Amino acid sequence: MTAPLILGTNSIKDTGYDVANSVRMNIGSSDHFERTPSSAVTGERKKFTVSCWVKRSVLGGEQAIISAGNGAGSEEFEIVFNSDNTLQVKHDDASSIVHQLVTKMKFMDTAAWFHIVYVYDSANATEALRARLFVNGVELTDANSDFSTYNAVSSNDLTPMNVDERHHVGSTSFDSGGSGASFFGGYMAEFYQTAGQANVASVFGEYDSDSPTIWKPKDPSGLSFGTNGFYLDFEDSSNLGKDVSGNTNNFTVDNLTSIDQSTDTCTNNAVTFTANHPTFSNFTVTEGGLKVAKSGSGTFGLYGSSIMLSSGKWYWEVKFTADAGSDRTRAGIAAYDSVTGTSTIQDSYSGFEFTCTTSGRFSFTVAGGSATEINGFNGYSTGDIIRFALDMDNSKLYVGRNADWFNYSSSATGGDPTSGSGWVLNNTTILAAPQTIYAGHAVGVSGSSELEFNFGATNTFSVSSGNSDGNGFGNFEFSVPSGYYAINTKNLAEYG
Repeated sequence: MTAPLILGTNSIKDTGYDVANSVRMNIGSSDHFERTPSSAVTGERKKFTVSCWVKRSVLGGEQAIISAGNGAGSEEFEIVFNSDNTLQVKHDDASSIVHQLVTKMKFMDTAAWFHIVYVYDSANATEALRARLFVNGVELTDANSDFSTYNAVSSNDLTPMNVDERHHVGSTSFDSGGSGASFFGGYMAEFYQTAGQANVASVFGEYDSDSPTIWKPKDPSGLSFGTNGFYLDFEDSSNLGKDVSGNTNNFTVDNLTSIDQSTDTCTNNAVTFTANHPTFSNFTVTEGGLKVAKSGSGTFGLYGSSIMLSSGKWYWEVKFTADAGSDRTRAGIAAYDSVTGTSTIQDSYSGFEFTCTTSGRFSFTVAGGSATEINGFNGYSTGDIIRFALDMDNSKLYVGRNADWFNYSSSATGGDPTSGSGWVLNNTTILAAPQTIYAGHAVGVSGSSELEFNFGATNTFSVSSGNSDGNGFGNFEFSVPSGYYAINTKNLAEYG
């Protein structure tokens, strides 16, 4: 069977229950949360529920959602994405498997939020109800059709969950030396563990009344959390591991800071680069699909953003944090339907890019034609923030550097997205729908580039000003032009 997916461009404007925040977790920096309960509760070892929403940003490799245990050689429980992108629930006692589920379903949509609910109830007299797995509201029930591995739970089996051993969110268990762990890459929201309770998916979510194939979160009022249960809503940026269940079972925050709090959530999905696109593998894309790096020689373009734009007015910022030299580090947009291969805009498809020469350069190309280049946008240096205002309703693009908007006549100032003057591009072929966000790297010799994209929901670099759009969305360094909006599904529902 196939569970319904939360679409990457799901445009539910008003869900009735809004999730304010998520946490962005990065594999390379070993981001995770850790807690050791003070006591073991036998009943909670036999019965508990894990419910969380996840949006993956990296595919492949083992990635953990939750685990309990003290590392190699100990008894462990874990829920993880496997290297083949299936989902695994496993309880092992040292090297012996006690209980295991491995889905046939693969979780490969990095534009979507998934709701995962696992219910453990080993005291239940019915074997099929001792371990239950739900994905986006649908229970996976058939041991042959839904699972490649299905090892049932024996009556009254005890897990290392809710016992006085280390519990991790976003990491597998690891030994006291800190080795052997696998980490999660992406976003997490609405993380519940109800100790001593067997709560099915409908407790935490429901189908949208207007779009009955779309699963969305709801307020799970009246939950009981037992002694060791918890609820992480990630709303306190100074304490992302804060338990708001009433139990105060707070988690230690490891390698995460306030900048990792995000408004990209399961009720307001924000744009990122998606690992599903074949050009993703040519770059190192980290920090929730927002930080793009490339080293060495070669000519490559990264496109295929999770949300593509066909109408409306949209704003985002890009910080050039590493410059490969000459005009080799680039950011812009591309007409997605014109894209061919993995090369850059200047080689094969229709698009626009700002390139990081010391004076700044615009390059735009219509597929099959030569690149048109305009120089003279003075004073560019690494660390500057390049601003994009894309007006798909009037086929105009505005580009700025820091506080200024460029003018199409090659001057460093004078553009005005609000009034509609001073655009840098109005070519309807290049600005044809759908538009994808773009990053480029072209180096004939060894060189490194790095771009950090701020679409308003999650920051990879510190923002001092905290500007938002007219709907209150975004955390931008510079003012958002009037009538332009951050790229997320709520804004798309209203303006896209």
